[in-house]
Amino acid sequence: MAYRWTPTPPVTPEVATTLGLEVSFASQSEAERWLTVEYAELAEGGVQAVTLYEEDRLVYGPMSLEA
Repeated sequence: MAYRWTPTPPVTPEVATTLGLEVSFASQSEAERWLTVEYAELAEGGVQAVTLYEEDRLVYGPMSLEA
């Protein structure tokens, strides 16, 4: 199964690529490690919150990226 983050507010495909949001992960822990490293860049890119999905199943979120 693949895990992926979706941003709030939604971003264009170009911005998603720039921020690395097109990446999928083999496990929830890999997705969470990635977010730990990238959350500041996501917030600077205008993402206010993220939601984690496993395929089409909601895992959790939205989770705020604001301090």
